[in-house]
Amino acid sequence: MSGAELVVAVGRGDEEGVRRLLEAGVVPDTFTEDGLPVLCRAIDSRQAGVAEALVEAGADQDRELPDGTTPLVRAVDGGSPAMVTAVLGTDAVLRLSREQREEVLARARRRYEEGPEAALRERTGGAGAVERVTVMDDEYHRVAELRLGGVVVRAGHGAIVTNLEWAFRVLPPVEELAARAVATGDPDHVDWSAARWALYQRRSRETWSEVAALHTSPVALERRFALDVLGTHVVVPWASWRHTYEKETVDLLLSWAVRGEEDSAVLGELLYLLSLTGRPDTSEVGIRYARHPDPRVRERTLCHLVVDSDGTVVLPDPQARALLLELACDEDGDVRVAAAGPLCSVAPGDAQVTAAVLALLEDPEPEVRVRVLDTIGAMYVRCPAVDDALFSLSGAEDFTTRLNAACGLVLRKDPRAAEAVARLGAVPAGLEDDHRLHVIRRRERP
Repeated sequence: MSGAELVVAVGRGDEEGVRRLLEAGVVPDTFTEDGLPVLCRAIDSRQAGVAEALVEAGADQDRELPDGTTPLVRAVDGGSPAMVTAVLGTDAVLRLSREQREEVLARARRRYEEGPEAALRERTGGAGAVERVTVMDDEYHRVAELRLGGVVVRAGHGAIVTNLEWAFRVLPPVEELAARAVATGDPDHVDWSAARWALYQRRSRETWSEVAALHTSPVALERRFALDVLGTHVVVPWASWRHTYEKETVDLLLSWAVRGEEDSAVLGELLYLLSLTGRPDTSEVGIRYARHPDPRVRERTLCHLVVDSDGTVVLPDPQARALLLELACDEDGDVRVAAAGPLCSVAPGDAQVTAAVLALLEDPEPEVRVRVLDTIGAMYVRCPAVDDALFSLSGAEDFTTRLNAACGLVLRKDPRAAEAVARLGAVPAGLEDDHRLHVIRRRERP
């Protein structure tokens, strides 16, 4: 195996092939025909996984290049946070001098302030129309990508600045990080997610309090950003052994919802996060917003209209029951689908609620019927009338309908489950690994 093979593998973005060659002993600092280390080719083609493999194998990310820069600087200029993280490596504070760290960070900040188009025109030296598209910078986060004259720059310099600050142990003010996030206007943008994660990792009470204070901001996007950071303490409290402020966060979320939130998008996320907290006392919130004009908000209230009482799901009061039945007939199909789970949970012993579940299984919209059955089929709650309906549906013409019904009967340990499974027949191509089939097979084992 040779350096030439490594150049080819990097050129085609073959991460597996690159790792195989490196493990076989090929030099990671192999040079390409243009006189640059192969790491630069990975950077220019935005192959973060390939760059990471090269750096892990010992490629010199701080080597001075003919133009006076380094691969790390080249990655910063390219605007891809994923690439900068890959090239930076894990020992940046130990590897780089204070002066080097300050220079890299200053360059990233300058690129952020100038904007990606300025960097693109500087590199191409030309005018002309810039093509702008949205791409995924990594598996989860998107970023704008600008193209001109065969050169590409991504608009992720805000995230790059944030990530470098964290790597270099620099702690900017909370307001500065929030400003970087909301400037994108997009919670899925890399700049937003980098700022959120940096603030989550900062464990001081001062930081948590300053983030929490943003929940009263007059700017909806700032409240949404605060919610995203606070929500991380609820969703991933295990991400650090240090204090996550989980209890304080849950208390704040509940008081926020009770006090009121005027923006529908923020309110929907707030109700969703509250549903993940396990708090049994959120029915007031569900009742308050159940008739909200935005269907996405109404959809998020449904799980708050029922409470878990010693392992049994119950309706807290007659008002919650009336609203739950009302939402089961909502004009919006997504709301009706969302009502299926809470309804089925409390159906046993309540004839009117049971009738509402059966009505949803016969909803006039086919897509709603399919999704309702998918929800109910995944539940363990026994209710004779619902069980009978599932058994009836196990004889439907559609395979997915039969599968959901059979899975539901298996989970309920219904004596007719074996017959429902037998009715499935041949499994269509592409569904062999369906999770519902795994449930059925697991339950069939002795």
